[in-house]
Formats: sequence, structure tokens, C-alpha cells
Amino acid sequence: MADPSSYRPKPGQIPDSPGVYKFRDEHRRVIYVGKAKSLRQRLASYFQDLSGLHPRTRTMVTTAASVEWTVVSTEVEALQLEYSWIKEFDPRFNVKYRDDKSYPYLAVTMNEQFPRVQVMRGQKKKGVRYFGPYGHAWAIRDTVDLLLRVFPVRTCSAGVFKNAARTGRPCLLGYIGKCSAPCVERVSPEEHRELAEEFCDFMAGRTGTYIRRLESRMTDAAEEMEYERAARLRDDIEALKKAMEKSAVVLADATDADLIALAEDELEAAVQIFHVRGGRVRGQRGWVTDKVEAVTTGDLVEHALQQLYGEETGDSVPKEVLVPALPELVEPVQEWLAERRGSNVSLRIPQRGDKKALMETVQRNALQALGLHKTKRASDLTTRSRALEEIAEALDLDSAPLRIECYDISHLQGDDVVASMVVFEDGLARKSEYRRFQIKGFEGQDDVRSMHEVITRRFRRYIAEKEKTGEWADGETGLTEEDGRPKRFAYPPQLVVVDGGQPQVAAAKRALDELGIDDIAVCGLAKRLEEVWVPGEDDPVVLPRTSEGLYLLQRVRDEAHRFAITYQRAKRARRFRASPLDDVPGLGETRKQALIKHFGSVKKLRSATIDQICEVPGIGRKTAEVITVALAQAAPAAPAVNTATGEIMEDTAGTEDTTDETDTTDATGTTDAESETTAGSAGEPVSAGSSDERRGQER
Repeated sequence: MADPSSYRPKPGQIPDSPGVYKFRDEHRRVIYVGKAKSLRQRLASYFQDLSGLHPRTRTMVTTAASVEWTVVSTEVEALQLEYSWIKEFDPRFNVKYRDDKSYPYLAVTMNEQFPRVQVMRGQKKKGVRYFGPYGHAWAIRDTVDLLLRVFPVRTCSAGVFKNAARTGRPCLLGYIGKCSAPCVERVSPEEHRELAEEFCDFMAGRTGTYIRRLESRMTDAAEEMEYERAARLRDDIEALKKAMEKSAVVLADATDADLIALAEDELEAAVQIFHVRGGRVRGQRGWVTDKVEAVTTGDLVEHALQQLYGEETGDSVPKEVLVPALPELVEPVQEWLAERRGSNVSLRIPQRGDKKALMETVQRNALQALGLHKTKRASDLTTRSRALEEIAEALDLDSAPLRIECYDISHLQGDDVVASMVVFEDGLARKSEYRRFQIKGFEGQDDVRSMHEVITRRFRRYIAEKEKTGEWADGETGLTEEDGRPKRFAYPPQLVVVDGGQPQVAAAKRALDELGIDDIAVCGLAKRLEEVWVPGEDDPVVLPRTSEGLYLLQRVRDEAHRFAITYQRAKRARRFRASPLDDVPGLGETRKQALIKHFGSVKKLRSATIDQICEVPGIGRKTAEVITVALAQAAPAAPAVNTATGEIMEDTAGTEDTTDETDTTDATGTTDAESETTAGSAGEPVSAGSSDERRGQER
């Protein structure tokens, strides 16, 4: 715990102007980002007597080890820079709204020659029109199914579209009238784009025009005694009205607005947003956040606005945003919203009428969301805290292990030996910190030796990062790089867990001792009896089967095993799919694919003459000679056999991705010969039971 006075800047050093400031911890990780109209006044408020600070603010300033700031010219620039830094550094003490799902949108890909209507999630793409978000994907599909009667826009994937164009036959939707079938040129690209634009106009709320147009055409058809066409138009009108009924009118003046409501207590806050377009509720979404800093309702509203509109431009930012409380500095926020929209945006609190009544509905939704979240989360918070305390007590640690790293070794009978490192912080998986290793020091099966190598490599990198920051040189601190981005191995765990028993634990402890690291605890979890082994002890620590601490250790160990075996299977699959063409020097991926496409298989290519190979575009005679020699030297693989029929199958294996496994790449694209960052949990989870069955062959 740091003393704030040890890093407090002198008052004369802090400028009395707008700016953004960052607090960093002892590892130079950014832990808090804030903005201020006057940096001098705001920063001075953090360095008063600790007893006068809010408990969460007190925790932040005692966790920090330094503070720095950047001066800007206007408060709007401060707002923009604060948003950018929060997004970049992900500070632990800033308000971060979180959700357990990504909301689906109805998207129209207007950036394609033949626009497609589809469900999309995740980051928005340029040139695509979005409507929503919706609570459920099925709600989008129901709406689209109704509208395709009137606006038969393409909904098929690129593969289906190309196949229909190649065969000259549309898909089922083309036959039943729910697609205009541009794939077989029933309509021109211009006519199809006009349909897509009309679809977008209808979804944007301009519904009355199309209803009246269809009613007029239905009347004309009836007068001309074309009753079948009139009946079809009648059904189209009913479909449009049914689609409109799915979102009831809530504001009579056809307003475009977003309504934001909050429900909060001392520890958490829930925000709910209703997206109203054309007077109708077109979508709803919500987030929940821990109040890790002392914030007012206005501050929470400002953070919600940043997260909601930080990546939006144009019509995605509505003309009117209704909130329960205004931020402390309204004008900069309103100006920032106007910049993102490209025109004026009204940010205000509704006082009366339909908008106030609708805001009360949004508020009730926020209260229900917070209540539901606390019902789900209360036991989880208590359980995680209890689990960490039980682990600390069982292993005789000075404090609860807030960061736990677990390592596992995986191989298939000694081949493709890899290792995984997973990280749990505060009892929750932090997948952006996961790493995976290739065993390079030796070949063959030796889990103990592999564990020693992985621990050595990981903590050698930790020492290197510490030396780079100068923390082990004359007590100085500071980065050679000033961007403050988290370094891959810069943060030590309080506890290292290895998947295995006494031998693996001893290897991990020996690796730490050799590096001179004595402040990190080590334990192992043996799968056979779920025993916890600690270094230097002949007997294991046995936690009760009902122990929350044991359950957390099992989750950590199983996640490390899943992550390792997923990587090992991927490596093995790439090795099995390797092609003889991979060994041909100077032959790139494009020309390999051209060869396979031309001949159909490696077997046919092997039997081809040099002149025949030269017929492939991009292949010269010299290259053809090199290919012929390489394929002649490569021993052909045993023929594949269809086990059902006994038929010998053609070798149709094409070229595959054979990325050099010597170096791997992290999520930022930086090559690193030691590890690979992964932000997700690729592959299928491996249950504890299935891993037991594979223990003898595949680890």
C-alpha cells in the first residue's frame, strides 16, 4: 500500500487548465483515468487526508504509485481523450458498464452490389445500415419474414448466392416470392438496391407512405377486377401492419430519441436504454457496473453516454437524448454528441407528458435489472471471496491470491508437446492474459522437464520486464516506453498452480528458485484424488470436497487443461494436413492453390510433366522443375481407404496453413518466440471426465 504523499506532485507543477490525468500502480499499469476542468483543483482533491476520502477513492490513491496528466485546450477534447484512454488501458478503478451478451442488430449491407438483410452482432461496419438493437435474434427474423412479402430483398449468404448464380436456379425464397432473386437476374442491381432502400426507409419509421401506396394499388386492382392481385396486396398490407404492431407507438410526435435510466445503490448501478425511432421502441439494451470509484448519477450518465455513442456517428446518435440527471459539465458532452451526429443533439431531463411517462417505464426496467443482477451475483461475490480466503488459509499465504496462474502440459504420446498458462483474477478468468507455449528445450515426453522449462521461460520474461522498468536498479521506476500498455509478462501472480502432483510442483519451485524468485507461492492439483501438493511437503493438503477453495482450484486447473489440449490438437491437425508442396522453396500460398485447382490433387500433380505444370498461370519452367524434383523426393503418403466400402480414395489434399511453429504471435501482432496471447477460449471445452479417459494417450 503506497502513501499518496510519496508521489504527490508539487502544487506549482500542476497546470490550472483542462486536461486528462492517469494514476499508475507500482507496475506502471494505468489504474484510473479522469478528466478535469482544472487539473490543479481536481488532483489536489485526491491528496487530502485519507480519512476524508471516499473508501473507493482511498483504495485507488493508495494502490497508485504515480500520477501524470495531459493538458488539452477544451473540455470537449478532454472528454474525447478520456474515452480513448479508458478504452485503451481498461483501468480497474474506472466505471465500466458490462453485459453478458452482445445485442443483435438487423443489418442491411448497403456496401455490397446486392444488399443483404441479416442479423449481425459485434462491431459495426462501414457502409452497413443497422436497426436495433433487439433483445433476441428471433424477434429480428420474425420481423424480416413479414417484411419480405413487400420488400423481397436478398437474405442469403455469399456462398448460396454464388451457387444460385452459377446454376441459374434461385433458392426456395426466390420460388415463393420472398426474394426478388437478383442471383438469376430477375431484377437488375439498381432495382434490387431500390428495394433495399425502401426496406431501410420502412425500418427507419417512414411507414405511412408505403401503407398508403399499397392501399391505393389494392383499390386500383379491385376496380380493374384483378382480384388476385388485390388480395395479394391486401396480404402485404396486413404483413406490414403486423410488423408495425410488434413495436407499439410510445411517442405520438414520431420522435427519434434514446431514453437512458439508472438504478443504483452504494456498490453497483444498472443502466437501461430504450431506442425510440419514429415514435416506436425499436430496441432495448442494458448494462451493469460496479461503482469502483466515487461517482454521482450525473457521472454515471456521462460514462453511459461515452460507452453508448463512443463508436457511433450520423443517425446512430439521435436528435434527442433523455436522461435522469445531467453530467456536471453539460455543454462539452452535448457538443461532443453533436460532433458525432453532425448536427445538434438535445440532452435533457424530461419534465412532463409522454416522454416523462416513458422514462418512468425505463426506470422500472433499470430497477428490475439491478434486482435481478443482485439476485444472481450476490452469492457469486460471496463465494469467490470465500474461495480465495480458503485457499490462502490452506496454503498459509499472507493474503488472498488475487491473481492465480495455472500451467498444464499437453501432448499426444510425446508428440506436439505444448503448455498453457491461464490467469484468474479475483476468482474470474482473464482470458486476455492467457498464454500458450511450445516446448523447445528437448523432444519427447517428460512432463516434469516441460513444466520446469515453461515456468523458467515465463518468469525469465517477468524478470526482464522488471529490469526494463528499472524497478530493480537503484529503486528507480519508469518505463522506456511511455504508452502504458500492459506488458505480456510484467505482472506477477500471488499463486502458481500446476496440473500435477509432487514432481511437477517440485519442478516449478526449482525453476523459481533458480531465478531467485521467493515471493510467489506454488501448489499443484493432482487429478486422481484432487489433492493439493505444496513444495517440500511429503503429504498433500486435503481440502474438503465441499470447499469453495477446492472448487476454484479445479476450475482453474480444468481451464488450463482445456486451453492446452485445444492448442495441442490444433498443432497436430496442421501437421497432419501438411502438403508436399510446403517444402518447395519459393512457392507461395497463391501458386500452391493454383496448382491444386488446376490438377485437382497432389497425386495428379505428381504424375504431371514439366510442360503440363508450366500451363498453370504463374508457374515458369524453372519453378516447374523444382516442383517435379520436390514431389519425386517426397515419399507419397499411404492411400486413404473408405472404411465403409473398402474403396481407395483419391489424394485430394490441398495446401493448408503451415505457419512456422517456431515463433507464435500475440494479439497485438507482435512476434514472440516464447508465447502466444489469446483473447478468447477457442475450441470445445474438455470436461474433467473426458480428460480422465484420455489421460493415458493424450494430455
